[in-house]
Amino acid sequence: MDSGYIFNRKSLKPLRSYLRNNSTSAESALWNQLKSKNLEGRKFRRQQSIGNYIVDFYCPSEKLIVELDGDPHGDPIQIQKDITRDKYLEELEFTVLRFENRFVFQEQEIVLNEIRKVFRK
Repeated sequence: MDSGYIFNRKSLKPLRSYLRNNSTSAESALWNQLKSKNLEGRKFRRQQSIGNYIVDFYCPSEKLIVELDGDPHGDPIQIQKDITRDKYLEELEFTVLRFENRFVFQEQEIVLNEIRKVFRK
């Protein structure tokens, strides 16, 4: 699939901008750890669109997606949507990691270590 076709579709630009400018506190906290190649020198992008989905964080060199889940993700309908979304992304050979928002605050080093485990050495 042509990467121009799946990444940052123009139609999703307003939503991506909105999400970047209205981050959750958990997204802001994790972004402070990921931005400016702070984590093992890996570049991360936030609110990157892939296909028709917008992912919270994306590391191109690792084909890694990091998603933070708040309370709505506990809803059975949302859980099914997340499963469908993750399956689509994994079929495109992306690795998807999901963390509950509370872990970013309560266990941030564990979250960062789980992300590091995915990095190709």
